[in-house]
Amino acid sequence: MKVAILGGGGFLGRRVAERLAAAGTLGGDIAELPEAAIPAGTEVVFHLAAVVSGAAEADYDLGRRVNLRGTDAVIDACRRLVAGGGGAPRVVFTSSIASFSGGQAAMLDDGAKQVPANSYGTQKAAAELLLADATRRGFMDAVSLRLPTIIVRPGRPNKAASSFFSSIVREPLLGLAAELPVPDDFKVWVGSANSAVAWLIHAAAMDTAPMGLDRSLNLPGLSVTVGEIIGALEQVRQGASALVARRPDPVIAGIVGGWPAGFTAARAQALGFAPNEGLVELVRAFVADDLEATRRDRGMT
Repeated sequence: MKVAILGGGGFLGRRVAERLAAAGTLGGDIAELPEAAIPAGTEVVFHLAAVVSGAAEADYDLGRRVNLRGTDAVIDACRRLVAGGGGAPRVVFTSSIASFSGGQAAMLDDGAKQVPANSYGTQKAAAELLLADATRRGFMDAVSLRLPTIIVRPGRPNKAASSFFSSIVREPLLGLAAELPVPDDFKVWVGSANSAVAWLIHAAAMDTAPMGLDRSLNLPGLSVTVGEIIGALEQVRQGASALVARRPDPVIAGIVGGWPAGFTAARAQALGFAPNEGLVELVRAFVADDLEATRRDRGMT
């Protein structure tokens, strides 16, 4: 099987590649745009490349260029592949819950309307529609996954507005201070790195016929408060939560505060997407799988 991973330098892209290689199912190229993005014979494309939420809000042109025109480039590459006699590849796209609004009181079902409250969410919602139409036209077989906020991300903080949800766990486990820009009772829809990789790989192999024209899915994450995340940290590493400092930031709070706090995700579960593990298991998995690598990446060993 020939697989292309766009955005393969990110932590999810690397994990998908490693998981596929370990399973013996990754036998072809991992290519990037422009020319070799989707070489002849490609069967699966993981479209993970994106400008994240805070960066897309700060730089409108950059967000549009990467998040929208980048998706256009994927569609054009798939069109060329099909026009050359190849089959329509499965395209697995990472969308986001940021394509919705509703805030802290929202628990959305699968029929909820996307009304983004930020440029990143708008770009993701638009990309979903473009990929669904390209599927209808026979250029690809797309599945768009609206990922929850993924925690705990290894490595260093990034420019995503949601980066602090990982930092309040990762930094204290490294013995470093972390800033919390929202109240402890702030609710967020989260998923683990392990669940995200499993969802991506399931989307690459699932039967898409039951999806019909609607090619987008809300995934079965966890609706938790920041206080519960900090509590899970403390349960795994006693005393670590003392390193979390409350520092209100109205700009960050304004971005993440518009995102829904939960989803029913019934459709995804009916299509075989497994529910996320619990918070304590999530933190323990980060300690087991990523903590030492993060130390090395940050020059702490």
